[in-house]
Amino acid sequence: MEPRPREAVYVPPERLVWMAERAGDEGLCVSFNEPAMLFEYSLDAFKLAKQRGLYNTYVSNGYLTTSALRMLKEAGLDAIKVDVKGGREVYRRFCAALSDEPPWKAAREARRLGLHVEVVNLLVRGVNDDEDSVRAVVEEHLKSLGPEVPIHFTRYFPAYKFTAPATDVRRLEEAWRLAKRMGVWYAYLGNVPGHSYENTYCHRCGRLLIERIGFKATKIDLAEGNRCPGCGEEVPIVGRPVLKRR
Repeated sequence: MEPRPREAVYVPPERLVWMAERAGDEGLCVSFNEPAMLFEYSLDAFKLAKQRGLYNTYVSNGYLTTSALRMLKEAGLDAIKVDVKGGREVYRRFCAALSDEPPWKAAREARRLGLHVEVVNLLVRGVNDDEDSVRAVVEEHLKSLGPEVPIHFTRYFPAYKFTAPATDVRRLEEAWRLAKRMGVWYAYLGNVPGHSYENTYCHRCGRLLIERIGFKATKIDLAEGNRCPGCGEEVPIVGRPVLKRR
């Protein structure tokens, strides 16, 4: 279907920030589809959000130039999630890309700029859920970003023209365990509500620090300075988590 600009609904950045405040939100998140498609809008909204004490985040595929990342940082971007599809062959076969380097480059630059960075690897059955693929992603993750940067292994579900069965949860669990064995401090599973691997554990002593079900935190056990109450290890979390009850 052809776009119909005259029929489109436009929400000015000022109203978006007002809506977030009215709803009791703590920040803005630009996502779905690729947020870089709303780049200029993001710059305007982020500046306004910062003035109102809100944080700003991006959920991106990582195809962002260094200049774009700098502009987003200057406008008030606090954190970015980079979605890594897999290794070079996955990008070539399914993304028509010559390399898997662009998202890693963007993630490295975001770290250099001082942004909070997390990586998501959507595991698709028969595409990138085998051990070799996961191992390659984790190796690059550790080399490019370091063990303290979180990585999420997310469950795929069939949609639109891709009909492979949903990811086997056991494969996700294997990926989580592999990442931990390889040295990642904070590994997670996504799209598996209620799974214990959604939670945050202290990488030093293993204490449960943040318990989650889906998008909700149901328990937060952190000492002052975002430290583990058990061993005192500092946890690299942006801001001070607050357990909200509505």
